[in-house]
Amino acid sequence: QVQLVESGGGLVQSGGSLRLSCVVSRNSFDSSTWGWYRQAPGMRREPVARITIYGKTNYTDSVKGRFTISRDNAKNTVYLQMNSLKPEDAGVYYCNRPFAPTNWGQGTQVTVSS
Repeated sequence: QVQLVESGGGLVQSGGSLRLSCVVSRNSFDSSTWGWYRQAPGMRREPVARITIYGKTNYTDSVKGRFTISRDNAKNTVYLQMNSLKPEDAGVYYCNRPFAPTNWGQGTQVTVSS
């Protein structure tokens, strides 16, 4: 069973930055595409970014140019660097595999004050 542990969230002012981390429990990390997702209050969970095993990245339009997803296969960890944060970026952020989802972790809360 794959376990996902997200961290790095917090309260930040608009325009600030946060770096999220997701540690994956199994060694199959480096053979999978990984993604970050966001769930705002009362909203469905939505994809934010993903990174392939080759390092190719994709982003939802609202975060392009501000967020950067990366991975460290040696640490079984995927990161999300979030810059120029806006209030609409707030929510609980989760990681998972877009094409072979596993059980969701607890997520990490991001709050952006205006």
